Amino acid sequence: MTGCVAMGLLLLGSIAHAASTPPPQPPPSSSETQPSPRVRVVTSMGSFVIELYPDRAPLTVASFLRYVREGQYTNTLFHRVIANFVIQGGGHDATTYKLKPIHGYVPNESGNGLQNKRGWVGLARAAAPHTGNCQFYVNLVDNPELDPLPTRWGYAVFGKVVQGMDVVDRIGVTPTGSMGPFKTDAPLKPVVIETIEVVPVGTTTPEGPVVTTPNSLTPPVLSPK
Repeated sequence: MTGCVAMGLLLLGSIAHAASTPPPQPPPSSSETQPSPRVRVVTSMGSFVIELYPDRAPLTVASFLRYVREGQYTNTLFHRVIANFVIQGGGHDATTYKLKPIHGYVPNESGNGLQNKRGWVGLARAAAPHTGNCQFYVNLVDNPELDPLPTRWGYAVFGKVVQGMDVVDRIGVTPTGSMGPFKTDAPLKPVVIETIEVVPVGTTTPEGPVVTTPNSLTPPVLSPK
């Protein structure tokens, strides 16, 4: 009995000691210590800047930045433009219209809490869920039908246009139809992605200074509609 009381006192003593000792603080997360990477998309109709969220879509962002650094997007097309829906591109050579070689497919990260809202950027894919590669799209309006549901995969969102959305809107209303190998929804006057380049935070682009503000930090998790 005495031993039981002693054991109880030891436990209580340990709890009291733990309560009086401040718990260790976790190190700052990468999103708190490092600004989100940004890229500048230079097109034949103007430029816009995309902020990327590797903490939400690490595989997608890593793949996208790899293509950017390798020059994959230079002289490619926005080959699919649907007003009040999306603009899509980054896969077809602007001269030959052929698909550029890819490294492989990216696992679908659509369950990361980011939604297909106006100005947000997602990874294009085929009908199968894990078929995204280098092609991306920008939402011209809120498109909740592209978000995941418990019964199906969605389209992974990995970035947001933070400068130059007016350029995206101009591309979004360009006349479209049949052009080359594209039967529908292709700009009749090609919209060329001249280059995509990483933009260091603190530099100035034609769209204005690139700075990290509280509004441009990784957004909170949102539930699909």
